[in-house]
Amino acid sequence: MKRRDFLGALGGAATAAWPAAARAEQAAMPVIGLLTSISPQADWIAEFSGGLSEQGFVEGRNLAIERRDADGRYERLPILAA
Repeated sequence: MKRRDFLGALGGAATAAWPAAARAEQAAMPVIGLLTSISPQADWIAEFSGGLSEQGFVEGRNLAIERRDADGRYERLPILAA
């Protein structure tokens, strides 16, 4: 096998494997759902995010957080949960 053929085959294999690896990495990101009855500006939410950061989880980099709040309207909780 000539050097040019070998390098072409190697490059083709890497190109074919790259999209699959990228999809696998994206799919592996954990998602935390926050469903609250209070305002999202509550102090405990900042503390929660800080605790996650201390454990090495950074939103948008290796963790996704989906937030939904009912602003004190408890009747909205089932709809937000769905």
